[in-house]
Amino acid sequence: MGLGIIASIIVGGLAGWIASMIMKADTGILTNIILGIIGAVVLNLILSVVGIYAANTWIPQLIVGIIGAVLLIWGYRKLR
Repeated sequence: MGLGIIASIIVGGLAGWIASMIMKADTGILTNIILGIIGAVVLNLILSVVGIYAANTWIPQLIVGIIGAVLLIWGYRKLR
């Protein structure tokens, strides 16, 4: 079933905000939401290749989103 669009935005925003705090990135709310959602999608794809699937509930997706957003911020900094 998944989280739904509103829950994905909320979880993505929280994940992006937490990741920006961890990485000390100065990002706005829209960037936090985008980072969290894209981070969750990217890390879910990577984990599915390995055979690990996060449950489609708030907490597992929040954790995956945080880790994914941290990886995106880290990767961006390495490219820049």
